[in-house]
Amino acid sequence: MSGEAPLAPGLRIVDAHHHLFADADDRLAALWGRRSLTAAGYADLVGGGYDVVATVAVEGHTRYRTTGPEHLRPVGETEFLAAQSDGRIAAAIVGAADLRRGAAVREVLEAHLAAAPGRFRGIRQAALWDEDPAVLGGLFDIPRHLYADPGFRAGFAQLAPLGLSFDAFVLAPQLGDVVALARDFPGTRIVLGHLGNPVGIGRHAGRAAQDFPAWRAHMAELARCDDVVVKMGGLGTFLSGSPAYRADPPASSEALAGEWRPYAEETIALFGADRVMFESNVPTDAVGSFTTVCNAYLRITGGCSRSERHAVFAGTAARVYALDIGDTASG
Repeated sequence: MSGEAPLAPGLRIVDAHHHLFADADDRLAALWGRRSLTAAGYADLVGGGYDVVATVAVEGHTRYRTTGPEHLRPVGETEFLAAQSDGRIAAAIVGAADLRRGAAVREVLEAHLAAAPGRFRGIRQAALWDEDPAVLGGLFDIPRHLYADPGFRAGFAQLAPLGLSFDAFVLAPQLGDVVALARDFPGTRIVLGHLGNPVGIGRHAGRAAQDFPAWRAHMAELARCDDVVVKMGGLGTFLSGSPAYRADPPASSEALAGEWRPYAEETIALFGADRVMFESNVPTDAVGSFTTVCNAYLRITGGCSRSERHAVFAGTAARVYALDIGDTASG
């Protein structure tokens, strides 16, 4: 994808969150703007401006098994992602399972681990819900307060014993549910996606300034939970309400940095660089090229030290997802 020239050519990056998929249904194809994205397609989107040394491929409801027990069908996605992996792209995999199965979900987790030996790192289970149906537009059918469900929590308790983490996927008004989960399970690594997903559509449209204090208060509570880390990215989706979403021509990195700076800077200040990691959220984020998005976050992190910037763009993700990227002390 064409776009800006890199501000820091050769910067080593671990992309901590992107999707690979094939034969997407109409609903997901509309969200992603395409029917498939293979490792080769991802490499084309990334281009050569930055040195992407490893990536984390995250579940996107693709290539589920079509036969066999229903609860094991998501393992087909892990098999697909493992086959896509070239040692760099999809070096780590975060898959799907319905943790509401309780202790019985261990069978699913062990099947994921067997499907991608040395690569499977955790589970993501979305809990997206809003009282305004216009926000999610029917994309998700998830009950309110999923993370408080007793069955979910019994399943969640199976993650840490297997060395697995949990990618939390909520909207900003739901961050209190993640706080409660983190406090009740202090030994389980929780990776909060998309800077907590601030929302700018539906009932939230035009309310960024009014909603920011509540977002910050929840993020401050999460920062006090030592096993929570945050993915810095994901602000370029339809949920943002940003005019940059699918804009033609695309927004500049300066414009994107201006929009995203309050959330990214506050998160780094609260959590520290060693608990924040860059994510592209390709292809769900649709605000410009990979290089332009990287440039935006480079502008935002301009006040960070060399070691802090390395942590944000590579080191934190390498540590959390157990990726071997060589020397993690240099940028």
